[in-house]
Amino acid sequence: MIPQHTLETERLVLRPFTLNDAERVQILAGDRKIAATTLNLPHPYEDGMAETWIGTHEERYQSGKGVAFAIIEKESGELIGTVSLIGIVEGHQGELGYWVGVPYWNKGYCTEAAREVLRYGFTERGLLRIHARYLSRNPASGRVMEKLGMSHEGIRRQHVLKWGVLEDMEMRGIIRAEWER
Repeated sequence: MIPQHTLETERLVLRPFTLNDAERVQILAGDRKIAATTLNLPHPYEDGMAETWIGTHEERYQSGKGVAFAIIEKESGELIGTVSLIGIVEGHQGELGYWVGVPYWNKGYCTEAAREVLRYGFTERGLLRIHARYLSRNPASGRVMEKLGMSHEGIRRQHVLKWGVLEDMEMRGIIRAEWER
């Protein structure tokens, strides 16, 4: 078994989740504003969901198909969100995903964490391409991707059914050669 890396940035530590994080994940992910802006988070975020989600991480990491990091604010030591690469096809591509709790919005944490995960994906995992998706009505997520240098690759109109409403989904991507520049 290969242990998952811990990564660091100026203000953040990106480390594997533990079951001790479940209560904090439930609190942050349980905010309706978080669920409303993400593709897959349910609302309400019920008891046991965080433990179940965290329980999937080790197998996904060991299989090489994905990696999820708890975003920890260095100054406070608080878990503030998550950043991940999923759907990894070794030597080819993976999908970037992230969210941070509402109290941590507009502080650059998503960009900082995602920038480090791009570095990890390209340099340590040998990926050639990293892509991401977001709901069109969540332009803040799109701005994070833009700051990372990800190009707009398209829009899937009425692609997601979120809470009974058809939503457009934007797609962005970056290839290693672009990232290296």
